[in-house]
Amino acid sequence: MARRLLIRDLTLRDGQQSAFATRMTQQQVDRVLPFYKEANFYAMEVWGGAVPDSVMRYLNENPWDRLEKIKGVVGDASKLTALSRGRNLFGYAPYPDEIIDGFCRNSIESGLGIMRIFDALNDVDNVRSTIRSVRQYGGIADCAVCYTIDPHFSFMERTKAALKGKPLPGTVFTNSYFLQKAQEMEKLGANMITIKDMSGLILPSRSAELVNLFKQHLNVPIDFHTHCTPGYGLAAVLAAIVNGVDIVDTVIWNFAGGPAAPALELVYLFCKKLGIELDVNMEAVARINQELLPIRKELETYDAVKQFPRPFNPLTNELPPVIDGEFDKAIEAVQKNNETLLLQACHAIEAYFNFPKPNELVKQAEIPGGMYTNMVAQLKQLNAMDILEDAMKLIPTVRLSAGLPPLVTPTSQIVGVQAVNCALALKQGKPMYSNTTNQFVALVKGEYGKTPVPVSSEFRLKIAKVKEEVPYDTSTHKTPENPVLEAYGGVRLAENEKEELLLELFPSVAATFLTNRKKEDYEKTCRETEVLEVKPSVQLEETQPVTGQVVEAPMPGHVFRFLVKSGDIVHKGQDLLILEAMKMENSILSEYNGTVKQLFVKEGATVAAGSKLIEIEE
Repeated sequence: MARRLLIRDLTLRDGQQSAFATRMTQQQVDRVLPFYKEANFYAMEVWGGAVPDSVMRYLNENPWDRLEKIKGVVGDASKLTALSRGRNLFGYAPYPDEIIDGFCRNSIESGLGIMRIFDALNDVDNVRSTIRSVRQYGGIADCAVCYTIDPHFSFMERTKAALKGKPLPGTVFTNSYFLQKAQEMEKLGANMITIKDMSGLILPSRSAELVNLFKQHLNVPIDFHTHCTPGYGLAAVLAAIVNGVDIVDTVIWNFAGGPAAPALELVYLFCKKLGIELDVNMEAVARINQELLPIRKELETYDAVKQFPRPFNPLTNELPPVIDGEFDKAIEAVQKNNETLLLQACHAIEAYFNFPKPNELVKQAEIPGGMYTNMVAQLKQLNAMDILEDAMKLIPTVRLSAGLPPLVTPTSQIVGVQAVNCALALKQGKPMYSNTTNQFVALVKGEYGKTPVPVSSEFRLKIAKVKEEVPYDTSTHKTPENPVLEAYGGVRLAENEKEELLLELFPSVAATFLTNRKKEDYEKTCRETEVLEVKPSVQLEETQPVTGQVVEAPMPGHVFRFLVKSGDIVHKGQDLLILEAMKMENSILSEYNGTVKQLFVKEGATVAAGSKLIEIEE
């Protein structure tokens, strides 16, 4: 009997998130769902990750509607899956168990079948609660071990560290390290384990080693997930398949390659040659792919690569003999453990089909593509692209100081943003850590969990003002305000548990989204009942003439929360407000002693760099 390989399709979540900034609308999703019902994928990743945030932030859509509408069409034909960040769920902050439980219950009731759970630090304690809740409500707990590599330090950096009496650590991320994490997760009740290579940095030889090791020592199915950005993806997937992996993550042709995962159609061709059954309806996949082409053109503004693959249907198009031979060479190279020839063959295949070339900059930097693009976007907003190289060079140092976290959301963003802040500070002649985000402070403090190597007590004292590690304390969690919206008929901002959960995870974004929804509903009711008067929303006082010192936004962002109000006495160095920029919370400090005279903007407002925020009279 032929071996069977299961496929998890990522097109509607990780695929479109990687390539098109998660801008696929519900209407576009609806166009492909009837074909998905026939495709017979083992699983479809459709939710979690950036989807709940993005559909509210950019599309004015309800995240719960997306999950429920997909379930309504696809039914039980494929298991619907979501990506969850363990104790952080889909947000950035750690959450109490009751919120995790509520989100898992509502997700499964709305149609979710599999929750892929990972922790950015590979701290197994942080996935414990989600495993328990997912299994309690009938879901499958898919626990992911985040693959990462040790940072490379120059000889000079190592010499300096040794002279200071603090030599840099040896190899941390060994095969044994990853296996131990997987075994701990299996003991906690994981139904399957995923090797999650979010950066696309896993070499085919390492993919083969880890799959072999996991298959020998674990008793649950093994899934393999990677990306194509640095050029290893297709070869690493083939190595995983040849070495016995149970499930692989792929993306359909027109959304595949580049920053996304490898194309399903290429995996299909390899499996045909290997005598492995996919049990996927490739005719239905071809119909999905046909519809993805115009959708991708509609998403052109957000297209990360703007390079379309050569049209191809493995059921109707024949491969040229030369390219067919490259498939054979790749398989032979895997079987002989010849990584160089394997990569050459896979690159030749991808080049023929016009998939993006390996991103050499990301490959050399050894960081996730998304982390790199976030850093570039931040520097463009700050008009400081000239320090990109300096910021990139600081990443290993910042990462090591923070305990060597794997670079995956949210730690990749935390480290990346902090590296930029450090580079800016040094350029301005200030100490390296003059400006630290709240998330970086929380990471160093210990609130995100146990880091792979300990943070030094001296550095923790310097950054977080405490010497010993301080874990996240669930008793300090503050539920966001849920006000009555008098302007829109006296309804609550969040009227049910699902809306309350959105407010918990995405306070600023969900508050704006829910307010807009309540406004739309109220105005629709007014029109239907011919009640024309709509009360104005609450506005700030009219701005008074400026006579004091003005606190301005140091960077573009959203005003997440004011910590002071008019009339408050403030001191130099005091936190005035929290500005959300690049999904990081930045405390804006007072440079003056005095009294708050006026606030220039409202909470939730989007501001440009240099915008007036607060006036303080000395």
